[in-house]
Amino acid sequence: MLSSFYHQTDDRISFTREQGSRFAKLIADDFNPLHDVDAKKFCVPGDLLFSLILNKFGISEKMHFTFCGMVDETVELILPQGADKFDLTDGEKVYLSVERSGATSTCQTLTDSLIKNYVEFSGTTFPHVIIPLMGKQAVMINPSRPMVIYESMSIDLKHLDIQAPELEFAEPEFELNGKRGKIILRFNLMENGLLVGTGEKHMLVSGIREYCQATVDDLIAFYNERKETLKP
Repeated sequence: MLSSFYHQTDDRISFTREQGSRFAKLIADDFNPLHDVDAKKFCVPGDLLFSLILNKFGISEKMHFTFCGMVDETVELILPQGADKFDLTDGEKVYLSVERSGATSTCQTLTDSLIKNYVEFSGTTFPHVIIPLMGKQAVMINPSRPMVIYESMSIDLKHLDIQAPELEFAEPEFELNGKRGKIILRFNLMENGLLVGTGEKHMLVSGIREYCQATVDDLIAFYNERKETLKP
């Protein structure tokens, strides 16, 4: 599922702009301009790094991912040895820190299901969840420079005796602090009608401005137009 979205030589991993952009649009339904092939400041989707770690090291009952830096097409990451705690680096800079605990499963069915469900959830939260959530406090992102940074995510599974849990949205939260803020998106993992796990995605927002419905309408229309035009 993931092999076409990265290059690996020995323990070195790299991504082309085309691979990162195709993963964002085809797998994650994410049309953030930072992931466009011709973006001035191109960035590989954080969800591609998350998916790669799950595919290489399996799924643990408790997992926490901290995103420390933006990966572009010039970065060559070193695939670390599996451990309870490790960093994804280029030999100098840390781009992703991973902490895991509890039992671990390498079931490919579970891995593929969790990747698919999570990245779809993660990619489609903008604008349909984030904009209304901020709007409740009468603020919005800056449409000319929408600075939303993926900070961290975590998954907490009750057990690993599962195969294809479905992801359901849980109550999100927005913490406003002047022109900055923090968005917490929560989800539940369900299988056969039972809660088998929970998770959170944390994002930082800057350049927050007063809410304007006309501007929001234009922003959503622009996003939807981009999606229709660029979708593979």
